[in-house]
Amino acid sequence: MRSADSKAARFLEAYSGPGKWDRYFLGLAQRTAMMSKDPNTQVGAVLARNRKVVGMGYNGFPAGIPDRPILLEDREAKLARMIHAEMNAILQAGRDADGAVLYVYGFAAAPCTRCTAHIIQAGVCYIVVAGSEVPERWKADFAESKKMLDEADLPLTIY
Repeated sequence: MRSADSKAARFLEAYSGPGKWDRYFLGLAQRTAMMSKDPNTQVGAVLARNRKVVGMGYNGFPAGIPDRPILLEDREAKLARMIHAEMNAILQAGRDADGAVLYVYGFAAAPCTRCTAHIIQAGVCYIVVAGSEVPERWKADFAESKKMLDEADLPLTIY
């Protein structure tokens, strides 16, 4: 558990709630999601620190692996290669992810468990998400992710 004087607690004290900055960064995440080559899942993520973008990402293959239709249409091949938007944003931000707010557009739920572990480890202090309803096949994973966020005392706002 994070201590009461943690980055998340300090952020929440200063956080003014849903406003123009949430709308702005969620809008950027939504636009970033449009870059995804995944024909089924369009997710975008923006990491912001002190109201400045420090990382952005969308669902995509690693650099150097071409977005060939045959790989994108084969579910197993696609899932084996796909880097999620949240992870791409963290990789781009590097150490600047520590203390940043993560904005994700895609689903109105916590990120998947795989991404959540990396989000917690990177030191993200707050998560804001918006999007469509979670598909049934992912609900258990997203529920487990929410438990992980609660255990880490990492706040999540869902729009």
